[in-house]
Amino acid sequence: MEILQLTTTIDGAGYLNLRIPTQLAAGNVEIVIVLNPIFLTNESLSKYDFSDLVGRLIWQGDPVVVQRTLRDEWR
Repeated sequence: MEILQLTTTIDGAGYLNLRIPTQLAAGNVEIVIVLNPIFLTNESLSKYDFSDLVGRLIWQGDPVVVQRTLRDEWR
């Protein structure tokens, strides 16, 4: 079995032409094709703005002591 992934173009008449060399022996094969359109827009190329998710935690106490206390609870 071979798994092939490629990006190609559908022509103006709506035809998808594939010419793929394989290393398989001559004979019958089963082909599964999943067409996934690629839409390139300026929005999809821009990065998401995470600034509304940014925050700061103000920690009270010694984090190492808290970690050891939580760890010791499982013993």
